[in-house]
Amino acid sequence: MKTSWRSASLVATAVAVLALTTACGQDGTPAAGSQNVGATAPANGLGGSGAGAGIGNQTGAGAGAGAGNGYGADGQQGAAAEPAGQLAVTDNAELGKVLTDSAGMTLYRFDQDTAEPPKSNCDDDCATAWPPVPADDATAGAGVDKAMLGEVTRSDGSKQLTIGGWPAYRYAKDTKAGQVSGQGVGSKWYALAPNGKKASLASLPGLSVKKTELGDIVVDKNGMTVYRFLKDEAWPKPVSACSGACLEKWPAVAPVPANDTKGVQKKGLMGFTRPDGVKQMTVNCWPIYTYSGDRLPGDTNGQGIGGTWYAVSPDGKPVGAPKK
Repeated sequence: MKTSWRSASLVATAVAVLALTTACGQDGTPAAGSQNVGATAPANGLGGSGAGAGIGNQTGAGAGAGAGNGYGADGQQGAAAEPAGQLAVTDNAELGKVLTDSAGMTLYRFDQDTAEPPKSNCDDDCATAWPPVPADDATAGAGVDKAMLGEVTRSDGSKQLTIGGWPAYRYAKDTKAGQVSGQGVGSKWYALAPNGKKASLASLPGLSVKKTELGDIVVDKNGMTVYRFLKDEAWPKPVSACSGACLEKWPAVAPVPANDTKGVQKKGLMGFTRPDGVKQMTVNCWPIYTYSGDRLPGDTNGQGIGGTWYAVSPDGKPVGAPKK
């Protein structure tokens, strides 16, 4: 009976995607399933590693990494290199419960890493901007399940702390306890929740609608504002005019199943494959993006940039764009 229900559900979803695909005359691209994270063997510590000089969008590290180098005027390692000690949980008004070290510094995870099996894909300049948290003496404080703590061997042979399988990092631009300036950088870096997932006030659908000063706008699964580029095309099929450096600044929103959306117009809601091989979501057949300059859910820093970038309404129209 359980297998029959599952089969019926899969068929229904496939039919829905096919119907939406036809609307734009383009093959739809189903989204990859979310990856569950599992607990790893307990770790028992971490020592620090110095944060390096700021970099741009290198090795998937995202834009605008910190200018600090993790060392004080006397050449000694600064706060970023201190042992994490007892991990703690901090309440953040925008992100909910965030995992921090004993000094209150936010810990992050990287979307290009994996948790099953644990693997870090942040090396060289990336690891300079995002210092890996070593797995030496970290302990679980109140609100942290010690079963979530583990370790992974990095490419240089060092041991990195993992949370729920996800390698943990600090961010060079965070200089004070409670700062979350690494949140959303490059649309790949996110503060860690105590269970290894991305810190969030609530579990959001792949796409949903948020009420803001701009009106009702579409946000992604992390609550980040979704944008449209006026130079794109939607008919007879989606065409993105944003590539290369543009795509680094305005990352394409990955396809999500139509049944993983809430409040967004279903017509023309589909995924497509760009000429560069990147899979991208559309709303009313218009390609959609996030903005690397938005750090927290609800930020709309990309609104109106260049007179070509605008937040997206639930029916796919650009919010606040000048009328033609």
